[in-house]
Amino acid sequence: MDLASLALYLLIALVTLFILSTGYFATKHKYGIPGPTLVIPLLGGIIDMVRDPYTFWEQQRQYAIHGVSWNSILGKYTLFSTKADHCQKIFMYNSVDTLTLELHPSAKVILGADNIAFMTGPEHKALRASFLHLFSPKALGVYLKVQERQLMKYIAKWIRDHPVGGKGKSVEMRNLLRVLAAETSQLTFVGPYLSNQQKFTTDFLLMTNGFLAAPIYLPGTDLWKAAKARQRVVAELEVAVDKSKKFIKGGGEPRCLLDFWLVDILKEIDEHEAQGVNLPIHCTREKMATTMMDFLFASQDATTAGMTWILATMSDNPDILQKVRQEQFKLRPHNEPITYDSLQEMTYARQVTLECLRYRPPAPMVAMLNHKDNLKIDDDLIVPKGTLLIPSIWASCMEGFPNPHRFEPDRMGPGREEDRKFQKQFIPFGVGPHRCVGYNYAIHQLQMFLITMATSAEWVRETNPKSNDVIYLPTLYPKDCICTWAPYACC
Repeated sequence: MDLASLALYLLIALVTLFILSTGYFATKHKYGIPGPTLVIPLLGGIIDMVRDPYTFWEQQRQYAIHGVSWNSILGKYTLFSTKADHCQKIFMYNSVDTLTLELHPSAKVILGADNIAFMTGPEHKALRASFLHLFSPKALGVYLKVQERQLMKYIAKWIRDHPVGGKGKSVEMRNLLRVLAAETSQLTFVGPYLSNQQKFTTDFLLMTNGFLAAPIYLPGTDLWKAAKARQRVVAELEVAVDKSKKFIKGGGEPRCLLDFWLVDILKEIDEHEAQGVNLPIHCTREKMATTMMDFLFASQDATTAGMTWILATMSDNPDILQKVRQEQFKLRPHNEPITYDSLQEMTYARQVTLECLRYRPPAPMVAMLNHKDNLKIDDDLIVPKGTLLIPSIWASCMEGFPNPHRFEPDRMGPGREEDRKFQKQFIPFGVGPHRCVGYNYAIHQLQMFLITMATSAEWVRETNPKSNDVIYLPTLYPKDCICTWAPYACC
């Protein structure tokens, strides 16, 4: 057979595969669910999703006029839902017989197959139960001191390095905020136990970059680098666990999240040893290290996105920023340190924070893989086994709210309380067995950023017509947030 004939047969085979693949998915959704007319065999929409995530998912949202649309991702039948009811029902499942989290095609390579995000059943429940005191008022009060110290340090640096009126001094804030979020979460969660914080931060950035790369695991690729970075991160955290354990056993008072966790873990170890039974897996050095990695990973990217949106929206809404400042002048006339109790009194700042989370939830969607034959979500949605379900948290946070595309903190205030009125829709931290355990910490971190920034600095944001366009990295960000800084003069 000559090369021309071989090329022709190969072309015919590819066209046939394309037609069969398209027919397969069309049959599976019975032409009753809107979506793409054609799909690329085996790959589906993965190329478009990696190349331009926002456009890809926005197209899916537009397909989903009545709540659901379909696509193929790496040959997997995928359903995208914009309905809050679907989000609630889908997130309540968590078992190998129903639905499990399927965060990203490369997630298990980067985070590890034993990551908390992929856990189900009794082990998952026991692990989450061990977090009981990690976000108590006492613990959150300790974290606030670290957060405030870090914020003051970085705001002073931005004022010094990127002054208003300084030629060529404007800077894209996203990466600077990522450094702030990374260092703050590391100090808050792992305290003084990291031997090389700069290297640790670099490895975490490599892990994040792996989620933006093509799912190709070969030496030298970004995914390969992300997996290697994870190994170094876990090894460093295992050493941190040992150091924290020694500190707490020596009578030390908890000064970071890992210390608070070790207090309870050591009690649990003593109880199990007294009873002569095996230790739960979450009490092991290895599991504690991988769980701390998950805490750090989850907090850094989401917090960075949240702070970027607060910075952008406050720049676009100076009247709202002024109300934040007025509340602070009333509650802290002498710029007193912020405590857990005083933070609870800052109701307007909390309204702004909650509205930011609704308006631009950091994690816009979470994928779930169906393991059950014909799983019933509702009367109109019966899901085949093997389907990838992707409920949209962002769409849910818009559903039902009056003027949902308008940034309006008063909706969260007295008399309206839309975060409670639309509690089913307002799910920026998810819902169900995998709801973010550190949601109070995350709210406090963003609220602290808003308060400290408002009372310490002025900033000028350079904008163009596309500055507030949304991009996925993979959390939500404005297209740009370029700023210069100056000290705030209240009078």
